[in-house]
Order: sequence, then structure tokens, then C-alpha cells
Amino acid sequence: MKFLRRKRSLFSLVPIFSQTKHHKKHNFFSTSKSNPDAEGSTQCSADNFPPSSSVTSGNSSTYLVPTNNLKPTMPWAKTVRSNSSEQLDPHVRDSIVSCNRMITQYVRMGDLESALRVFNDMSVKTTVTWNSLLAAYSREPGSVRDARQLFDKIPEPDVFSYNIMLACYLRNLDIKTARAFFKQMPIKDTTSWNTMITGLAENGEMEEARRLFSSMPEKNIVSWNAIISSYVECGDLVSAVALFGEAPVKSEVAGTAIISGYMKSGNVGMAKKCFEEMPMKNLVAMNSMIAGYVENSEAEEGLKFFKKMVAYGIKPNPSTLSSALLGCSNLSALSLGEQIHQFMYKSPLYHETTVGTSLLSMYCKCGVLDDAWKLFLEMPRKDLITWNAMISGYAHHGAGERALSVFDKMKHLKIKPDWITFVAVLSACNHAGLVDLGLHHFHSMSKVYGVEAKPEHYTCMVDLLGRAGKLKEAVNLIEKMPFKAHPAVYGALLGACRIHKNLELAEFAAKHLLDIDSNAATGYVQLANTYAAMRRWDQVARVRRSMKDNRVVKTPGYSWIEIKSVVHEFRSGDRAHPELPFIHEKLHELEKKLKLAGYVPDLEFALHDVGEAQKEQLLLWHSEKLAIAFGLSKVPAGLPIRVFKNLRVCGDCHSFIEYVSGIEGREIIVRDNARFHHFRDGCCSCGDYW
Repeated sequence: MKFLRRKRSLFSLVPIFSQTKHHKKHNFFSTSKSNPDAEGSTQCSADNFPPSSSVTSGNSSTYLVPTNNLKPTMPWAKTVRSNSSEQLDPHVRDSIVSCNRMITQYVRMGDLESALRVFNDMSVKTTVTWNSLLAAYSREPGSVRDARQLFDKIPEPDVFSYNIMLACYLRNLDIKTARAFFKQMPIKDTTSWNTMITGLAENGEMEEARRLFSSMPEKNIVSWNAIISSYVECGDLVSAVALFGEAPVKSEVAGTAIISGYMKSGNVGMAKKCFEEMPMKNLVAMNSMIAGYVENSEAEEGLKFFKKMVAYGIKPNPSTLSSALLGCSNLSALSLGEQIHQFMYKSPLYHETTVGTSLLSMYCKCGVLDDAWKLFLEMPRKDLITWNAMISGYAHHGAGERALSVFDKMKHLKIKPDWITFVAVLSACNHAGLVDLGLHHFHSMSKVYGVEAKPEHYTCMVDLLGRAGKLKEAVNLIEKMPFKAHPAVYGALLGACRIHKNLELAEFAAKHLLDIDSNAATGYVQLANTYAAMRRWDQVARVRRSMKDNRVVKTPGYSWIEIKSVVHEFRSGDRAHPELPFIHEKLHELEKKLKLAGYVPDLEFALHDVGEAQKEQLLLWHSEKLAIAFGLSKVPAGLPIRVFKNLRVCGDCHSFIEYVSGIEGREIIVRDNARFHHFRDGCCSCGDYW
């Protein structure tokens, strides 16, 4: 996330939907009554959007030529015995049409066995009949041989037969045979060329795809879309833009591909310009804009865009809502996420697995784990991503046992975990300090489930072992890695060395981290912090000089809190917030109460060589303390205070917040860059292990 503005209003978090009352807590789950506010319209400005009449709908998420569009436009051109359908008895013809429809229906359902049974029972077959069954075989992975045997039996194959067989070869990555088959095809239409170009591009043969495109006898709009989208997919945006300029018709599909390309390259300005210049804007293009903003750390802009889209009456699809909810997650904008939940509540999209999973993830990342769990229980269909999101949610809240319980339930239902599942499982063990269980799951990945360990798994394990004080075992694991260590692995080791004050290993980890990435601020900062904890101020100064000489910039620490739909942000030692005098007064008041209760500032976390009084002052003005003092006065009693920080919460702040939660009788939820901390009654959910 880019550094945020001092005081940011998520378009003041004004309700996206006019009937939404974001100050009211709604119950969206099955125990609630029907929600009368779930469907609403809004009145808002949308200066950059075209009139509704110029907006077209679309649901596709890919722009390459599909291989399921190979349907004859003249279905009765051929029959098995070279008799035209007009010569057939009407009853026979009607029977063939009916059987063809049944075959097509079974093919769409993926029921090849039933389709084959209908096919074998037909006494008269047309080429359309053969093509329908051939299409079914072509879609079955690994069925190239069966498809070819069927193709060879077609008495009079037409161009559609050839196109289906060509697509089958390409789908099964048999490029060599596809080339030979394409050259030998006695008849080719534009679809034949488009299919070959797309197949080559999808298999990384862009130069050959471009040559084929240039030699096409006749190009249509699909041809241009295919080659432009292919260049975008392979990351060659320059060629894609050049071809887009040459295209005789600037289609929505190609334009959307260009927008996606600009967003992927981080050029948000050009993506916006391209979108504004599109004469017709479809839903896919709008989704690309929202997703692009979110992916480029401009979630606020993405949500503004979403608001305009809804204001013009354009119905979002699952992709739209997933991107919008991800934006809410990134901004920790819970009230806005609840508005989207409210909008979805009476919509058919509410039961879409993708949307439900995004909503679940939003609640987890905004610190509302109970609502995430309720939603998980009520989802009618859960895929692997849903299970992963729930396990990960519990893991990041430090609820290791609950995360592992969900994992056990998933295994009981015979749902096979993937590598992401195990990242979540190992994170759960890490945050809960479950070393033995973590080792067990790490070793079972490949032995039991056939999942090969990735750098992310090793990073979790090094962090798990390191934080548990098993630094030697962590180093041994790094040395046994089957691939070159990722920077994050040494970053995890360095963090553990900081906790356990192991200077020798900290220098070892920092050296290897900086050898991999000399501009990694983490290496310098963690090493300097380790020296500072041991009062080696000369070494602290040396590391900081090295940072300056290498022009390495430390990520500034900041915290933010949402109050009445406005996000307030604080840096350590903040001097800009308009209510700072009041906040400082509140902090000094809290400090007196806390010291009477036994709180002692931990000066180890004041990372400057100054006097003790000044160190205490520096600690008191840490960003999370400023945000909490502000929240104590602004958040109504009985509601949790939710604070978010971009860096790890320090030990002194953690102790401070524990005391505040007990003395003030408030629940305080803090999310740092690693996990959630739930403070209540003087204790933290992490059990002081984080």
C-alpha cells in the first residue's frame, strides 16, 4: 500500500446505495429477518462515465479466442450418406434435430457417457451430430487419441470438424501435431486461423503467432482481438498498443485488453485514458479498471469507480464485487464492505461462491472474525479457495487451533489441499507457537498430499522455529532448502534474531539478505534495531550511514483508524493531525493511569541514543498509541476500537495497549503487517507470543 494521505475520506464513505445507513449494524445472516435496506439506488455524480445507453454488458474474463465457438452456421449441409436434410423424411429430420440437441446438452453438462449413448442409438447422423460428439471429446483432457479416432470416422467432415480437431490438439499442448494438421487442412476459414494463432500464443509461440497473423488471407475483428490480447498476456504491451493502433476497428475486447496491460505494468494513468477514450464501455472494461486500481494500491480510486458504476444502474457481476471487496480489505474499510454486503444480500450474486469468499476474506481482514465464520457456515457451496480463506483468517488472528480444526474438517470432506492451504496451516502454527504441529504438517505436505514446498512454506517454518528460539534449527532448514533462499526467509530469521538478541546470527542473516537485495530496507532496519536493543549505538549509526550511502529509504510507520466514515492516519511523532493537542492530553492522562497500574515503558524499543525521558516521550507518540487515544474519545462505548498499522507493533506498544484495554474496559483490535491482536480485559489474544 502506498503511503496514505494525512486524513483520507473514502468519498466520506457516503453510502454507495442511497438506502444504506452505514452507522447501523445489520445482520446479514440466516438468523436475521429480511433486510429492507438490502436493495437501493443512489443519487451521485459520475462525471467520467458515459450515458447508460452507451454501456454494454459483458461477462468474459479472457480475451483470447474461445474454442467452444466452433458451431456450424449451416447445420444441415452434410449427412452421413451425402443426403441433404431436405431429402429426409420430416419425422426423421425432427428426430435428428432432437437427438443433436440432447447430445449438445449432455456435452455442456460434461456427461460424455450419456452423449455417446444417444449418438450410438441414432440410425441417421448428420455432420452436426458427429461434430457435437467430437467437441465433447476435444474438451476432455488427454482425449486427443479418442477425438482423432472419431474425427477419422466422420464420413464427410466440414470446416467445423477440422476446427474442433485443431482446437483439441492445441488444448492438449500438442503444438507439433497442430501445426501439421493445420497445414494439411483442405478447407480453412477465419476461425481456423484464429484458433491456430490463439493456440500458438497460449503456448508461448508469439513470434510464430505473429507471422501467421500477418499471412492471414482475411482478418476479422476476432483476429485482431486475439493477437492484441496475446501480446498483453505475454507482457509485450508495446506490440499490443502498436497493433491496437493499426486495427481497423477498435473493439471493446481489444481496448479492455490494453487497459489490463497498462494496469499490470503499473501505468494507471494510461489505463484511465484508454478507458475514457473507449466509445463503448462494457462491464469487463469496468472490472479491469476496478481491479487495476486495487492491484496498484489505489483501492480508494477503485471504490470510487465502483460507486459511479452502480450509480448508473450497471449491475456488477462476481468479478466486480470481488475486486471492490478486495479494495475494502486493503483499506480496512469495514463500513464500506458492509454496504456492499448489504447490496448483495437480496441479489442472486449473494450465493456465488467467488463473491461469498471475497466477502468472507474482507471480514477476516477487517477484524470481524465472527461474521466471517457465520458467512462460511451459511455458504451453500464452498470451493478450495473458500476453505483456504477461512483457515488463513483464523491463522492471522492467532486462532491456531480453530484454523487447524477447519483444516481437519476440510480433509474429512475429502477436499484436497493445495500449496496455499499449507501456507495458511503453517501460518496458523507459527502465530500460535505450535512448533511440533508445524513440523508435522510441513513434512506431510509432500509425503501425504504430493504438495512440493515453496519459498513461502520455508519462510513460515523459519519464522516458526526462529520465534520459538530454535535459531540453529532455522538455519539448518535454510541450508537444506532445495532452491536458492528467498529474501523473505532471511528476513524471518533476522526478525527472530531481534527477538532473541542473537547478534551473530542477525549479522549473518542481514548479510545474506542484502547480498540478495542490496536495497532491502528490512535488512538494514532489523539489524539496526538489533544493535539498538543491545545498546550498540556505534553500530546503529554505522548501519544508518550505510542506508544513506546506498539511498535505501525506510518505509515510514503509520497507523490509521476509521471514525464516522473518515479514515484518520497518524505517523510516529505526528505533528499534522488537527486534534493533536487533545490527543496528547489524552495520552498523558492514560500514561499516568497505566503507571499507577504497573506499566513501565520498555525503553528497549526507543531506537535512538537519547536520554530516558526523551525515550519515554518518543515511545508515547508511537502511531498506534496516537490512534488509540483518538479512538477512545471518538468510538462509542461498547464498540471495539479498530486500529491498523503498516508495520509490526512494537513490544512497548503491545504492553501499553494491554493495560489500556483493562483500565478503560475497551476491546481494542490492532492489525499490524503480520497478524491481528485482540486486546480485552488487560490481555491479548496472542498470549504475548507474536
